[in-house]
Amino acid sequence: MGGHGFTVDLNKPLVFQVGHLGDVYEEWVHQPIVTKEGPRFFHNDFCEFLTRTVWWAVPVIWLPVVFWSMFTSMKMGHTVAEIAAMAAFGIFIWTFMEYTLHRFLFHVKTKSYWGNTAHYLIHGCHHKHPMDRLRLVFPPAATAILCIPFWNTVKLFATPSTTPGLFGGGLLGYVMYDVTHYYLHHAQPNTHVTKNLKKYHLNHHFRIQDKGFGITSSFWDIVFGTLPGSKASNKKNKAVLR
Repeated sequence: MGGHGFTVDLNKPLVFQVGHLGDVYEEWVHQPIVTKEGPRFFHNDFCEFLTRTVWWAVPVIWLPVVFWSMFTSMKMGHTVAEIAAMAAFGIFIWTFMEYTLHRFLFHVKTKSYWGNTAHYLIHGCHHKHPMDRLRLVFPPAATAILCIPFWNTVKLFATPSTTPGLFGGGLLGYVMYDVTHYYLHHAQPNTHVTKNLKKYHLNHHFRIQDKGFGITSSFWDIVFGTLPGSKASNKKNKAVLR
């Protein structure tokens, strides 16, 4: 399938192909290929390497930054209880960012060559190949770049001593999000809460892709009216859940 007769060759690197799909990119990218083997993105080996991330890299790299941030606020005079409150507020702010980024950036509709290409790199690849283990969590280099505007945003409304603690809380929320996201795709939940979260997220992938934007919870979907209906999951969801 392709715009103006263009067809994507899944046996060749995909990133610079998908832009040619034009206005049919939206339909193509939301027709998932459910295999554990992910496609090649780039001809260049280094660029290809940067797109692949093991899930455990997220906590290994970012939890030390979380602890350093909170310890910095503690050294500036804040108590453990105050640090815990900052962390909780930071996590809450992250859940809102998680929802808004997923809804308005990750699911933006595009049809231009570079718009399609950028969207595929950011999130489209995850919908096309939802079980690709190495392209599920966010690459650390990209996270590091995004930490800069996040830190500067926190500084706008926080004091110098609370900025690190709030930043650390938000970053902890991100770590929880990415690890949870991986868990929902590749683990077999055995509790009521985690089973419902997995079902909720797979509904977003395979049944109602314009609703259910929350990953760690459905709170903001409830607030903003994007909660999916209560219709039972389709057969594909059930197959993946087994």
